[in-house]
Amino acid sequence: SHLEPSGLHFPSCIIPSPIMFARMMGRGAAPVMAQRMQGLQGAPQELQTRSVATLKTLSLRMRSIKNMQKITKAMKMVATAKFKKDQARMEGGLPFATPVLNLFQRLPLEEKAGPITYVALTSDKGLCGGVNSAVSKQVRSGIAEEEAKGNTCKIMVIGGKGVSGMKRLYGDRFSSSFEEVSKVPFSFATASIMAERLAASKPARAKLVSNNFKSMVAYDTVAQHTVTVDEAQTMDKAEWTKAMDVYSFEPSIYEVWEDLHEFYYGCSIYAAFLQSATVETAQRMSAMENASKNAGEMYGKVELQFNRARQAKITTELCEIISGASAV
Repeated sequence: SHLEPSGLHFPSCIIPSPIMFARMMGRGAAPVMAQRMQGLQGAPQELQTRSVATLKTLSLRMRSIKNMQKITKAMKMVATAKFKKDQARMEGGLPFATPVLNLFQRLPLEEKAGPITYVALTSDKGLCGGVNSAVSKQVRSGIAEEEAKGNTCKIMVIGGKGVSGMKRLYGDRFSSSFEEVSKVPFSFATASIMAERLAASKPARAKLVSNNFKSMVAYDTVAQHTVTVDEAQTMDKAEWTKAMDVYSFEPSIYEVWEDLHEFYYGCSIYAAFLQSATVETAQRMSAMENASKNAGEMYGKVELQFNRARQAKITTELCEIISGASAV
């Protein structure tokens, strides 16, 4: 045995452990040395475990954001291809319906009290901005205004999003609804079925609420007044004759008036649906582009957190190694 400077005797065959050495150095130095010599024990171990869990969580989140961005980019490409088809269908179908709409627009319009039917035209799918919510909002505000005047309101809904958006508050006012219309390409035959349902209900007044296409980034939500059979019958005969004498009818207008009116219902729904479908795909393109951009920004923020956590873990390990080496 030999004598150490501290006055402590160690057997030559026994090498003290770092923790025992820290305890022998005195009460003041023992806690500091013990904490440095423990290495991965105690608080540093908990910090490292927490850092590993954080890195794994951030890595999974980055992967999910990247997958989401791939989905939104694919949906934007699909919407772009569909928009071109819908726009071509709209440009080809509007000239078919516009002459009949212009004919009935020549009739004098008078705001009268009485029951009213709102025809809400929405889509079956979402992720297209505020297209469907704008139609629902327009219908709700119109119903509140009409019921405040004491008029009875009914709703005819076309599209699943309109049904889900108004069923909870206005389900008792539904007269008929059409869902999953967009599963097959919309045609005038489909519009005629809806027009027959509308004509069978014999509305006193009617308004068609839909979105009018202006451009790829702009549209208008309008509540278009639709002339009903009752309004045409109670109209001033002189004004009605003045509006209709511009056109020639074969056979007489009085013989084909009922069929012409049902055809007018069909053309109104057909033209409104063509424009609404084009607006839907255009707004879905914009929505998916914004979603992809937001996903990229979110990925950058999470990646920054991941890099900071990884750098903190590396720094902690380096400090532990250096502290252990200097203590020994």
